[in-house]
Amino acid sequence: MCQLLGMNCATPTDITFSFRGFSQRAGITSDHCDGFGIAFFEDKACRLFVDNQSAVESPIAELIRNYPIKSRNVIAHIRKATQGKINLENSHPFMRELWGRHWIFAHNGDLHDFQPALTGRFMPVGNTDSERAFCYLLDQLVERFGYVEPALDDIFAVLAEVSPQIAEHGTFNFCLSNGQALFSYATTKLHWLVREYPFKPARLIDLDVEVDFSQVTTAADRVAVITTDPLTQNEVWTAYVPGQMILFQQGQPIKSMQTRVERLVREAENPALKRITPADQY
Repeated sequence: MCQLLGMNCATPTDITFSFRGFSQRAGITSDHCDGFGIAFFEDKACRLFVDNQSAVESPIAELIRNYPIKSRNVIAHIRKATQGKINLENSHPFMRELWGRHWIFAHNGDLHDFQPALTGRFMPVGNTDSERAFCYLLDQLVERFGYVEPALDDIFAVLAEVSPQIAEHGTFNFCLSNGQALFSYATTKLHWLVREYPFKPARLIDLDVEVDFSQVTTAADRVAVITTDPLTQNEVWTAYVPGQMILFQQGQPIKSMQTRVERLVREAENPALKRITPADQY
């Protein structure tokens, strides 16, 4: 499947360190070679870069590794295709407009027999289960709140209600942002950490690179990093529990809820019901 990387910050911050290690998994330390993408928010709008080349080979990825674009919310994705052709329209993250803001979504997983009824307000451009899930989530938000932007807590509540329903169809790990905050959800595997004052050195797992963040930060900085698998070997990462949704804002988790994932509960009780094999998951 795919791998996710998200960043939520108290002050505009670049993601070059994390992305350098993360992108190695697109053909060097792992085989997520079927395209990549990354989105950087600047207030309500974002810069979105996608490519159907791997993040190891893509000139766009090389630009990102060396160009310190600063943002408070970033979502990146490296793809190992399970549904949909390896082309540009199927490359994550996906972007749509809602309530006068760009929304960005990236998914890790595989959803089976997921063909939700869509209103037509948001429609897939490609043919992935991931983009269908994104359109469905946004449809549900409009159905609940209309065209008046709700509070983040209200958005969180709807996402926490709808996400387990989607997860009934398979593996559903995602990062979602509207530039104000970053919503994340995991049915199988996500990890997070917060870097804050007093900052310490961090060493990448996938590349022989270390940065002493105490030398390049201030006391006002704080950064939350969300990723499928931990990126560094000398920091403490926290694993999501199955069905956990976390809302990050200002570089820290501000709200968390563990939803009941019925499919996972049934599979634990009766392995014969399992729809996907361990090899399919990661």
